[in-house]
Amino acid sequence: MADDDSSQEKTEDPTPKRMQEARDQGQIPRSKELNTTVVLLAGTGGLLLFGESIARQFLAIAQNNFEIPREHIFDNAYMGLHLGRAAYDGMSSIVPVLAILLVASIVGPIALGGWLLSAKAMAPKFSRLNPGAGLKRMFSVNALMELAKALAKFLIVASLSLVILQMMVDDILGLGRESINGAMEHAVVIVGWAFFTLSATTIVIAMVDVPFQIWDNSKKLKMTKQQVKDEYKDTEGKPEVKGRIRQLQREIAQRRMMGEVPEADVVITNPTHFSVALKYDPQQAGAPIVVAKGADFMALKIREIAEAHDVPQVRTPPLTRAVYYSTDVDQQVPAGLYLAVAQVLAYVFQIREHEARRGKRPNPLGNLDIPVDLQHD
Repeated sequence: MADDDSSQEKTEDPTPKRMQEARDQGQIPRSKELNTTVVLLAGTGGLLLFGESIARQFLAIAQNNFEIPREHIFDNAYMGLHLGRAAYDGMSSIVPVLAILLVASIVGPIALGGWLLSAKAMAPKFSRLNPGAGLKRMFSVNALMELAKALAKFLIVASLSLVILQMMVDDILGLGRESINGAMEHAVVIVGWAFFTLSATTIVIAMVDVPFQIWDNSKKLKMTKQQVKDEYKDTEGKPEVKGRIRQLQREIAQRRMMGEVPEADVVITNPTHFSVALKYDPQQAGAPIVVAKGADFMALKIREIAEAHDVPQVRTPPLTRAVYYSTDVDQQVPAGLYLAVAQVLAYVFQIREHEARRGKRPNPLGNLDIPVDLQHD
């Protein structure tokens, strides 16, 4: 299927096969703004939850560092251990926030488009080194959208920063009148809320970017009418190939059906237009089964095979037509024809007994009772 058919306008929605192929190649809607929003909000939320604890931990580390005895300062081994403990305490205090950021960095990308690990997407694409394609991307709708988002983010964040600074100026100036412990904890809260408010502004940008990315990805996957037709042919098969397959299937079924004729108990005939081969197994609790049937040339072949294998043939035009039209191969005859078929089989069994000199010759078959709803002219 040609993906770059520029002779037709891409007006058709992508087929499931087209969408799956695009997904396999890593082409799914993604929003960097949504990722940024999720990570920023998670980070600031973690800072608000654990900020005071982190401030107290860092304050304790600072106090411990300023209270080192003079004799230990000149002890290289002690100072190395002291530095290690300080680093461990500092890292352990921010682990909860790092864990939240780790989860957010995973959830953010898969929130739109779902989880995807594509080897094709990770493979190097040397087409990206083409200067012409690079210039085309620079002046594309995507590039214009990215520029608009960057300007919007700058204006929104800058404006809101001034508003937040104006609202918190009293709290910031009041930090100088607090104790060191209280000021550090208060400063973390101020920074946390300011950062959280600024991060919340990216929600507006994400709300615009997510629908745009979905629309843009859907637009890229649009197909021309010819592409849809070509894909249908590739999926369902070309009509001439499907016709050939059906012909082969019919031939195989016919050969298998003809192979069952020698095992039949009787072949009932029209006598020229239809032939039906019947088989009855008295050991199985069931009705006689149609093992082969055919019309015209196929009917003639069934009669020839039956004659070659000494399978009795009985001329019963009404019954033959009724069975032919009502029963498929390998199916039992309908209940309405049980009596008529039983009479034919009984007649055949009596003929065999007579030929084996174990009984007298049976009388010719009379009119068979065929239900009105099963009769065919």
